[in-house]
Amino acid sequence: MEAVGFLCLAAAVVAWGFLWVWDSWERVKSQEPAGVPGDGSKTLLVIAHPDDEAMFFAPTLLGLARLRHRLSLLCFSAGNYYNQGEIRKKELLQSCDVLGIPRSSIMIIDNRDFPDDPGVQWDTERVAGTLLQHVEANSINLVVTFDAGGVSGHRNHVALYAAVRTLHSEGKLPEGCSVLTLQSVNVLRKYISLLDLPFSLLHTRDVLFVLTSKEVAQAKRAMSCHHSQLLWFRRLYVLFSRYMRINSLHFL
Repeated sequence: MEAVGFLCLAAAVVAWGFLWVWDSWERVKSQEPAGVPGDGSKTLLVIAHPDDEAMFFAPTLLGLARLRHRLSLLCFSAGNYYNQGEIRKKELLQSCDVLGIPRSSIMIIDNRDFPDDPGVQWDTERVAGTLLQHVEANSINLVVTFDAGGVSGHRNHVALYAAVRTLHSEGKLPEGCSVLTLQSVNVLRKYISLLDLPFSLLHTRDVLFVLTSKEVAQAKRAMSCHHSQLLWFRRLYVLFSRYMRINSLHFL
């Protein structure tokens, strides 16, 4: 009898947990995130390499599209580490077509100041100056980029956070311009796909975007545009990474 009672209690707890997650997910999908600028806002995604937009930020981009943001993208390199820069620039444009970023709103920086190289630390002041110029010239309301962990720890990703943090802490961003950074998580959470949703619901402080099944298919189409990067381990990433389905972000 004790075993039966324990099993009933366990089943009740699991059922309650499932219903809580389902209810929270439905509320996340239907509510406008607090603090995020409203309809018509100009949002700039700042990335280091072509494919960052699909590999890490697709839930954010598609979530902001739901909110009718006007999306633009600033990419700080052509991804030329393996001498594929020209190919990767074209792939980025195709991916942005899928994700709803107009080609006229995409800028790809391709110069020696910002090489695609995990062994090179980009100059923070130089990155910050380039970024600020772009923000001011385009009247950006919201900047989205990596956090201090850079999701994968790549130095180029971390350099973008350092630059944005510098601009924010020194009060150099235009008045009314907010900054959202993509939360880095541990390796276990990173590769459990939608099973990470309960942890994301519990630990996200500010903004959470969760894709519908239709939007997940859209995110995968965007990633498939990066043919040159779809090695076997990246195909596994597309299948199992939470970042293809869930983005949790924090305001600076």
